[in-house]
Amino acid sequence: MATISLCLIVKNEEQNLDHCLSSIEGIPDEIIIVDTGSTDRTKEIAAKWTQHIYDFEWIDDFSAARNESFKYATKDYILWLDADDILTPEDKVKLEHLKNTLTEEVDAVSMNYEIPQDNSRKFISNTTRLRLLKRTKGFIWKGIVHEDITTEDSYHLIKSDITVTHTKTGSAPDATPSRRNLDIYERHLARGYSFNVSDMLNYARECHSHKQFKQAIHYYELCKDHPEIPLENRVFILHKLATCYVYNNQPEKELELTLEALSMDVPYPAFSCRMGEHFLKTGNLEAAIFWYTSAYSSPPGERYAWSAIDNVYHTWLPHQQLSLCYQALGDMSQAKHHQQWAEFHRKG
Repeated sequence: MATISLCLIVKNEEQNLDHCLSSIEGIPDEIIIVDTGSTDRTKEIAAKWTQHIYDFEWIDDFSAARNESFKYATKDYILWLDADDILTPEDKVKLEHLKNTLTEEVDAVSMNYEIPQDNSRKFISNTTRLRLLKRTKGFIWKGIVHEDITTEDSYHLIKSDITVTHTKTGSAPDATPSRRNLDIYERHLARGYSFNVSDMLNYARECHSHKQFKQAIHYYELCKDHPEIPLENRVFILHKLATCYVYNNQPEKELELTLEALSMDVPYPAFSCRMGEHFLKTGNLEAAIFWYTSAYSSPPGERYAWSAIDNVYHTWLPHQQLSLCYQALGDMSQAKHHQQWAEFHRKG
């Protein structure tokens, strides 16, 4: 049986930490908590679970804090979570089984990460993260925000069916998102920090979230043809870039980027929906139906699991638009059929 060190970095997580640790109780062989400056009861709560609590001065760098937490781990594998992540009872059973059956040739295990996009939890995005890492391989975090693990081609990586669930829900659509990450990036820029391609991409995403569309466009453009960006992330970038151009009053760029994305790979659902919208606007309902049908019948492929997948484009949205198309054609039976599917997916 493998042994596991659970590593977390925390700050002012008194509302979340106990829930997180309770959801995985009994599986870690040790718990490492690195606190970056809590002023609430976080450390008091942490002390109920572990003696391994360490202070780390916050330096506007999430990777530095995560790497610090890894330094204290002593077990075979390191599992990392955030304080607002949990495992459902079903996924806890799966993790326990993995722990009991994991063989030493495995260097890292990926898990699905489910992220709610609104307070109703009806709208979910998913991505895949390496979660369980062999300690002796010396995995290193890179990236000041939205940090990630570096790997080598020789590593033996496996994909599990375990899902880590993020419990912090999104704000109302018109609410202002937290500036924390954006401010970190901008402080680094002010100090002359040179962004790597991962930093550029994630800074673009933060600018996008804060409706700084010109700045987002600039950094997405720097990333989209970068040789270090894999195909699935290039398609994701084109999707985000097209959205920014629309909001920046350059709608003609949306079709240009859509056609570019379609020339790269099998249709990604977001771009199938964009093509459907293009033909719906031009009155070509048959073509619109073709593309919206493609969106829901061809969900993202396996490799896109490593990107942040917006589920709306292959669930309720194409069905809702198909309902509109069939209404315009006078086919009320098909219109009702797709409206029911749209409602089904919206309800989750």
